[in-house]
Amino acid sequence: MFAETLKKIVNNVDGGIAGVIMGLDGIAVESYIKLNDRVDVNTVAMEFSFILTQVRKAGESLSVGLLEELSVKAQRLMLVCRMLTQQYFVAIVMAPEGNFGKARFLARMAQPALVAAL
Repeated sequence: MFAETLKKIVNNVDGGIAGVIMGLDGIAVESYIKLNDRVDVNTVAMEFSFILTQVRKAGESLSVGLLEELSVKAQRLMLVCRMLTQQYFVAIVMAPEGNFGKARFLARMAQPALVAAL
C-alpha cells in the first residue's frame, strides 16, 4: 500500500523524483524512486529526519503547535516533508522546477490512508 501511494504521488507531480515514508529515527518504512540518478533519497530523508526532530522540538518549546510540514528548496532538488504522525513522515523529492504545490496537495490528500496503514 505504501509503495503504490508513493508511486502515485511521485508520478503525478511534474519533476517528481522519489518519495519515502520514514520514521524520525531515520529508518525508512518504504520508498519509491522514479529517477535514481539525482539523489540518494534514503540518505536525504535520513538527514532531514534529524532536522524535522529539531524543528518539532523548537515548535514545542515555543508553543506554536505541532509540526505539520517542512519544505526545502535547494539548487538540485525540492523536498516536501509532511508529518503523518508524531514519529513518521512522508517526503516527496522533486526537481527544483517541479510542481511544489501539487506535491504538497497530493501528500496532504494521501495522509489519512498512510496514517491508517501505519
